[in-house]
Parts: sequence; C-alpha cells; structure tokens
Amino acid sequence: MAATSVTTPSLERATMRQIIWRIVPFLMVCYFIAFVDRVNAGFAALQMNQDIGLSQSAFGLGGGLFYITYVLCEIPSNLAMEKVGARLWIARILVTWGIVSACMAFVVGPYSFYAVRLLLGAAEAGFFPGVILYLTYWFPPEYRGRIVAIFMVAIPISSFLGSPISAALLQTDGWLGLRGWQWMFILEAAPAVLLGFAALFVLPNRPADARFLTPEQRAWLLQRLASPSATRKQAVGHASLWKVMSNKYVLAASLIYAGASGASQCLSLWQPQIIKSFGLTNMQTGLLNSIPFGIASVLMIIWGRSSDRTDERMWHTAIPLALLAASLTVAVFTNSLLPTILILCVAVTATYIVKGPFWALSTEWLSAGAAAAGIAQINAMGNIGGFVGTSLLGVIKDATGSYPLGLMPLAVISAAGCLLVLILGRGSRAAAIAAHPVH
Repeated sequence: MAATSVTTPSLERATMRQIIWRIVPFLMVCYFIAFVDRVNAGFAALQMNQDIGLSQSAFGLGGGLFYITYVLCEIPSNLAMEKVGARLWIARILVTWGIVSACMAFVVGPYSFYAVRLLLGAAEAGFFPGVILYLTYWFPPEYRGRIVAIFMVAIPISSFLGSPISAALLQTDGWLGLRGWQWMFILEAAPAVLLGFAALFVLPNRPADARFLTPEQRAWLLQRLASPSATRKQAVGHASLWKVMSNKYVLAASLIYAGASGASQCLSLWQPQIIKSFGLTNMQTGLLNSIPFGIASVLMIIWGRSSDRTDERMWHTAIPLALLAASLTVAVFTNSLLPTILILCVAVTATYIVKGPFWALSTEWLSAGAAAAGIAQINAMGNIGGFVGTSLLGVIKDATGSYPLGLMPLAVISAAGCLLVLILGRGSRAAAIAAHPVH
C-alpha cells in the first residue's frame, strides 16, 4: 500500500503531462485557425463592405447567419463524432471549413455573402463542442477548468495575433488582381486544410488507442475516469436525447453561456469597425484591436487555474458575467477612444475568463451518456446569443448611429446569466442534484 501511495502521484503527473503535450497544443492551433477564419470578416469589412455593397445591417445579418447553421448542425455533429471517432471527424471539420472559408474571397454581394456564411457555420459546427467532449475522454473533472481555459485561450490569442496579421494582409491590395480582403480570406483558410490532414496522424480517438502512453499509464487513466469522483456532480445522467435537451440544467447552462458566447463572438466580429470609427488607419485599428485579447489571453489561464485550485465554479462563472454586463452598459456613456479601449479590455477579458470555469461546471453536471448531446446543446443554444448580438448590433447601428447601444441586448443576457448561476449555485443545488437526476 505504501508503494502505491508513492508511485500513484508520480504516475499521475507523468500521464497527464504526456496527454497535455500530445493533444492540447495541437487542438489550440486548430481552434486558433478556426476563430481567425470565423471572425476575419470583421477586418475584411474595412474594405469588403464598400466593394460588394454591404450596409451595416446586411453585414450584421450575414455575420449572424453563421450561427444559424452552426447551431442546427452541432448536436448531429457531436453524435456523429461518437460513432465515427474523434480523429476522423475533427479532421473532416477542419478540411471542410478551410475550403468554405477560402470561398469568402469570391463573394460579390449580400446574397453570396449570406450563402457562404451559412455554409461556413455548417462546416465548422461541431468542432468546439466536439473538442470539449473529446477532452472529457482524457481529463478527470479536477483538471478540466485549467485545460479548457488553456485550450480556449486560442480564441483571444487568435484575435491578439490575428488582428495585426489581418490588417497587414489588407495591404496586399491589387496583387494578382485581387483585393486585400480577398487575399486575407484565402491565405488564412489554407492552414485549416493542412491541419485537417495532420489530425489524422496526431489525434488518437480515446485513451485506449493512445500508443504514446505506457500500458500502466493507460490503465491508470481509464480507472481514474471511471472512478466515482469523476461523476461526483452529475445532474444529468444517462437519458434519451430529448430528455437531455430539455433538462433544466442543460437549458440553464445554455442561457448562462449565451451572454458570454454572444458577446465574445459579437465583439470579435464588430470590434475592428468600432475602433476604426474613431478615424484610425487599418494598421492602427489592428494593433489597438489586439490589446484586449492579449490581456484576456493571460487572465484566462490564471482564472481557470484559480477555479481548479479552489474547486470553485459558481463565483468564477458569475463574477465575469457581472463584469461583462456592467462594462457593456457603461460603454453607452462614452464616445472617445481611450475609455472605449479600456471598456473593451474589461468586456473582452470577462467573456473569455468565464469559459474555463463554466465548461468545467457544465461537464461535471453531465454523465458520459449525456455528454455528447448535452455539450452540443449548451454550445448550440448559447451561440444563439452570437446570432442575436451580431445581427441586432448592425440593425441598431443603422437606426441610431451608435455601436454601444447595439451592445445592450448582450448586457441584458449576461446579467440574466449571472443571476441564474447564483440561483443554481445556492446550497440547495447539491441536494437537488442528488435527489433529481435525469433517468
């Protein structure tokens, strides 16, 4: 027994180190490219909108249409991944979204813009919830807050690094007869296709297939993932698809996520135009746009580690949502550049630091049998916030001339999500989870 107590910690450290270095950096690079391809329309808009005749409302609608097909295809995609296997399915997603993203270079008006955005949503659907599900195959619950935060830091990093890169690519204007925004779409889409083929060689389907682990490490991991501690907080057990989708915890998590997800997606797409509205050049816009995402990249990891270290999820989820709602509201009262950048730093940081604790909390509520549908449902319904926020901002901007007023719907959703986290996190929740699981 003494030998076990000595060897188990070292075995755990070695196993988790191997897993983290094998799969997390690769998935981060994939998500980095995914988000660049999803939101680079925000920088393209600095040239594209005038070239193809897009109004602010039309751009907002096209930006939001991405989330319609994204939402509709997410649950089927996650269920398909469980049947086909993570390696092949993630590779398929990467290749198809890379091809569709490159097609954005050839839109010629509002309707072709709408069509390609719809196709892009369908192509990318399933990647994020698929990865969250995939991480539950490899990491026990006590690791998930920091691991999800590390993985999702690819989002703010994509805007931190991608903003000046996208702005620089706009300067290729006229090369081989194409506009700068067209080259930006083509060149930023190519890595997704290459990563899709690489995924076939890098990603094992499950721990049982992991040749990079020793037999002892595989046995320890499988035993740990099957232990009672790995299912200690489940609110949604094995159930039919409909029961999972209609479960109150899944629905509540969807609304909670809608505020943070909607705001992060809306700001990623619209922030370059918000900053450019102060009369800056494209390159100045790119550099300033990267600042909030650089801050968020660092604090996201710190916040996720804090949540894991304290084993606390409720306040680590509620506080960022409160900051998000407050910062978006305060934005209405300023019309100068410096305060706007400071407000965006708080808002963007809040949208990202919430993600690690939130997904750790959500996946702890779900059993293995409910995880595929539950995670996809939460992300799909949460992304409706992306459609609502992105579309309404364009309409409100055209009607009022104000970007901050266009952010108000997201402030309301974020505040509602914060209250819901606090209600679910009250002491009586633990008893409710134990007494009323879904069967």
